Amino acid sequence: MPAVRAIANAPQNVTRAMPRRMWAPPTLAPIAPKTARKPKDAADTMGTSALEGDTTTMSTGIAALFGQLPGAEPAPYILRFTEDRPNPRYRRICYTFAWNALLNFALLDLAGLAWAACTGQWRMKQIYAHGYTPLLIVILLLGALGILPRVRPSTQGEGSERRYFYGAVWAITAAQSVLLILWKTLPKNHATDIVKLVVYCVVLIGMGVLAAYGVLPRTRPILPGELMVAD
Repeated sequence: MPAVRAIANAPQNVTRAMPRRMWAPPTLAPIAPKTARKPKDAADTMGTSALEGDTTTMSTGIAALFGQLPGAEPAPYILRFTEDRPNPRYRRICYTFAWNALLNFALLDLAGLAWAACTGQWRMKQIYAHGYTPLLIVILLLGALGILPRVRPSTQGEGSERRYFYGAVWAITAAQSVLLILWKTLPKNHATDIVKLVVYCVVLIGMGVLAAYGVLPRTRPILPGELMVAD
């Protein structure tokens, strides 16, 4: 068109491109928001930082420095296995969380293996998401009530309670290690799921029997009044 051609050929004013503030490209929210929000509102995120790990390490180190961790006392607190003495609070707290680390993961892994063996489907992530916190609450409650071994108000039963604790450590650590090897080496199918469950249970039971007979370190029967240094 003549009019358009005339405008195109006419001298134009030269302009400079000014810098503009641009928003970051849109990204998906890590968790679906429960309520609508404006595009410029920051999404809620969850994560951990190095500061949290450093804080935990520092607090644990300070507790050990002041002898407030089991095994870090300046002098042995329990001299005889059947000695009736008040169980210090720090020991009860530490062993409660130690029991949680042992029992929670062992039971959840057992549940995940059993589900996979029965259905052929892995739901380990869902089992941990829904089962870890309730088990944690139960174990903490048992510790607060002094029901767990080595968490009782008195140290009088230390001789036998120590066997239960270290027996659980040996059995669960061995079973978890063997399970990891099987998970890495065996093919992923229903038959191997059943193998994993059977081997996991066999290792747990086998190590538990060895601990019951006192074959494993720190699981031997204790004589009444025996000195701690004899162990």
